[in-house]
Amino acid sequence: MLLRAYARVVVFLRWPIVAAWAAAVAASLVYLPAAGQGGSDLEQLVATDNPAVRSELRSFERFGFPLLSRAAVVQRDPGGLSPQVQAEAVERARSVSEGRVTDAGPIRAAVPVMNTLGLFPGSAEDGTTIVTLLFTDPDVTFASQVLAAERFVAAHYGPGDAVVGITGSVPARVEQARLVQSSLPWLEGITVAFVFLIVAAAFRSLVAPLVALAVAGVATLLTLHVGGALAVRLGVPVPQETQPLLVALLLGVVTDYVVFYLAGVRRQLAAGDHRLAAARHATARFTPIVATAGATAAAGTGVLVIAGSPAFRAFGPGMALAILIGLVVAVTLVPALLAILGRAAFRSTTAEVHQETARGRWWSRLLTRRWFALPLLLVCVGGLIVAALPARHLKLGVSFVEALPADNPTRTAADAAEAGFADGILSPTEVLVEGAAGRKAELARLQQSIAGVPGVAAVLGPGTAGVPEHLPVFESPDGGAARFLVILADEPLGATAVATADRLERQLPGLLAAAGLGDATASLGGDTAVAHVIVDQTVDDLGRIAIAALLANLLFLVLFLRALVAPVGLLVCSVLAIGATLGLTTWLFQDVLDADGLTFYVPFAAAVLLVALGSDYNIFGIGPAWREARKRPLREALAMTLPHSARAIRTAAFTLAVSFGLLWIVPLRPFHELAFALSAGVLIDAFVVRSLLAPALLSVLGSKAGPPVDEPPPDYGTGSWVPRGVDALQRRMRAAVSREPVTRP
Repeated sequence: MLLRAYARVVVFLRWPIVAAWAAAVAASLVYLPAAGQGGSDLEQLVATDNPAVRSELRSFERFGFPLLSRAAVVQRDPGGLSPQVQAEAVERARSVSEGRVTDAGPIRAAVPVMNTLGLFPGSAEDGTTIVTLLFTDPDVTFASQVLAAERFVAAHYGPGDAVVGITGSVPARVEQARLVQSSLPWLEGITVAFVFLIVAAAFRSLVAPLVALAVAGVATLLTLHVGGALAVRLGVPVPQETQPLLVALLLGVVTDYVVFYLAGVRRQLAAGDHRLAAARHATARFTPIVATAGATAAAGTGVLVIAGSPAFRAFGPGMALAILIGLVVAVTLVPALLAILGRAAFRSTTAEVHQETARGRWWSRLLTRRWFALPLLLVCVGGLIVAALPARHLKLGVSFVEALPADNPTRTAADAAEAGFADGILSPTEVLVEGAAGRKAELARLQQSIAGVPGVAAVLGPGTAGVPEHLPVFESPDGGAARFLVILADEPLGATAVATADRLERQLPGLLAAAGLGDATASLGGDTAVAHVIVDQTVDDLGRIAIAALLANLLFLVLFLRALVAPVGLLVCSVLAIGATLGLTTWLFQDVLDADGLTFYVPFAAAVLLVALGSDYNIFGIGPAWREARKRPLREALAMTLPHSARAIRTAAFTLAVSFGLLWIVPLRPFHELAFALSAGVLIDAFVVRSLLAPALLSVLGSKAGPPVDEPPPDYGTGSWVPRGVDALQRRMRAAVSREPVTRP
């Protein structure tokens, strides 16, 4: 009865509801900031308590000068740089370090690193490349560092200096943010066009996709602006890098909800209902399904707030907020618009609707036969397990430069530097040794030992030639600390280099003892060390996030289906689909495209989203069958309802997969990985798990999975429902009056 009342109110207030949402969008555009203003980029997502960050800060405090540079000017001539160019590079850097360059801005010092005469260990060439490392204070923003480097190059380098460009992890991160923002309009426009075409083709109407896009547009604008306001008020970073994912998620998920309302209204209109009656019926029938699906998806993404990694804590609330806003908009605005439009939203005739249902009925009857369902179940499970096998070799990295397009200037400059030196030249690792005052011989032995660690290309330390004498580079002014610059042999933020950092950290205590420094302490700093901590945090978070997400989804499924066996089975199906998705993603990017590991947050963000969205399709597909199973055997209920829900699920899933797949437009490797993982995962979930595996599983389980037959169904708009105990009492009273035997539930 409550759902019928809700449907009547929404349909009756259809015009005020449309006006209210229009006013809300206008107010958010005028009065609320856009998302991204609470945290502009991923520089805010590295926790200050990261051990590698703390090591760098202690190094800066003891030496008064940073050892690590994250921005550099690259000069390169494969035929060899002239002696004059090399001499000018040394003099230019000395002038900056001595404070004689007044327009250097926040750049405190510059150190030229040359591959001339083999003076730099690990050089691949001789006299072809100069990398001038630029040093600023730790509190200078990324954008300010890059701007200062650009001004420095423009003012102090000429055409004959063979400058390739500015590169490093900081310019790469600034460039990533720029590429994301420049790609966003294209992503939005192309996604809107594809959503329009898919929904128009599914419902043979030009009005139906406009309804879907209008609702998705309202949800997207409100999410971006409400999210921005919350970020400013709460001080929680909402990175600009999340906006493409938010847009794709909202356009896809909200369109999913709209598609089910559209299918419900279309079916009732084909049955001869008036537009208002059709809207009321669809609202009462699908609102609890949409609400449960949305709450499940929001809970599944919201559990990321329990993660230890700042990156996950930043992603989680934004995803959950987006889904909740989309849910509220969908359950109010869609029924209101469809009550206004009625048959104008569809071109399909009644005969076409009945033909579509009839075409799916024979397959549903076959799918629910146990002799067919059991072999199909085994084939699906076996195929998903085989697809998941490559995930055993999944590796994680935190690449910045390597994630850029090959022709990007920052990537080009990095390639030039690595060609003249080693792959890790632009993001070296710092080893800070404290408690080694005056022990030069022991420090020299330690330097040799570090150089022997597999994956290390070169080590610079106390006594290295060519270091500016006025700078406390490797030995602190008080003599109590020393530090080494470790150049890795692999791309410094890839999975291989992260594994090298892990190996070096584990071996350091033994290396100190072997060098005679057993009473000293050592710590790692630098981008690779930071990435190593982030990857470790991500792996540690996996258990908590997985358990919390699965429990949240199981809870909603149990409450919705009022059963236990079926929710557990459906959740196992979701886990199989996620395993297959991660296996295929690992195979494509690591084995085929030869990437040095997946971006650290991609597998887990994709898994959490797919668990949440998989529960959506569970509820959409199984919900109608569950209602019918209160009156007949589960296999018959599935055969009856699958033809009606399957087409809507396929349309919704294809739309969502396209929305996620179009993330590939953003020319960054992490977005390519997300695009493939999410789109492949949605398609596997909808076309394999929900269309084949889940119905086959429920058909095999039969009455063990379904609700008790003859129990009154929940009221989805076509009947009333009361709690089981109250209904039993009512039937006993009726039996007593009629003197009929009592049928126990």
